[in-house]
Amino acid sequence: MTAKNKNWLDIAAQVTTGYGTSTIHCDSEAGIDIYVPADKTPDKRPGVILMFCVTARSKEEDGKKITEKEVAEKKIDAVMLNRIGQCVLTCPTTAVFDAFNGSVDPAKEFQVKTGFKLKFFGDKFEEKIEGKFPFEAWKIPVMDGEFVCQSIFKSGKGIAGGNFIIIGKTQDAALQAAEKAAEAIKTVENVITPFPGGIARSGSKVGSKYNFLNASTNDPLCPMLRTKIQNSQLIEGDNCVYEVIIDGATEDAVKKAIKKGIEAATKVSGLNRISAGNYGGKLGKFQYKLFDVLK
Repeated sequence: MTAKNKNWLDIAAQVTTGYGTSTIHCDSEAGIDIYVPADKTPDKRPGVILMFCVTARSKEEDGKKITEKEVAEKKIDAVMLNRIGQCVLTCPTTAVFDAFNGSVDPAKEFQVKTGFKLKFFGDKFEEKIEGKFPFEAWKIPVMDGEFVCQSIFKSGKGIAGGNFIIIGKTQDAALQAAEKAAEAIKTVENVITPFPGGIARSGSKVGSKYNFLNASTNDPLCPMLRTKIQNSQLIEGDNCVYEVIIDGATEDAVKKAIKKGIEAATKVSGLNRISAGNYGGKLGKFQYKLFDVLK
């Protein structure tokens, strides 16, 4: 996404990726990947790359098997159309282009026609842009000039839920370490940390004692429950826990982000240890052991 200046770029990025922390209830996990200098963007204006992640599993629907790829395509199509249509098209001076940069499995990559669909907002006054870009794009008349949007966006299989857990003596120490970790991860391309400020205080476990919930508070890591439950993973002096959650397009990107984040966090005094959530392997096949990542 590009805009006239960084002020409007930041506003559009924050609004477009808002309510994008966890696919437990959000339509996608969303966040800012990296900022791009004007000389590296298609229209030579300041840019930012955003990432959107959805969960997708094959399923049966009306007796017909819907593949994982088909489910993903439908979800991504809706996320892109809704978020760009409501949050970028409406924002002063913005334009949108595809910035896809790899995936875990190239065979499962696909395309969605976001820009092609958005052009209909132009009510037959939209125009195809000829000769300016090496891809198809449209300009849609809007009240401050024109909104430019690339026709097609690429998408592919990625990794969500890479994580590490910071356990500190005090809230101040743990929070400072988590902030340092989130800041370091911002320098890594092809990853996002979708939770507020890149940090989650309400880490969750799979399942709940309430049968209508599929996730609930991670009680073994809640300091206030340390002496009240049998399965606490905390010891005396563990008074604050934060989780840094990472989504990425490739395994290398996720591993690099975990490594950079942990290295930054450990420069802060007042930490007891750093761990990671495994969740019994119930949340996916990608698992990264911290000692291996740090080698």
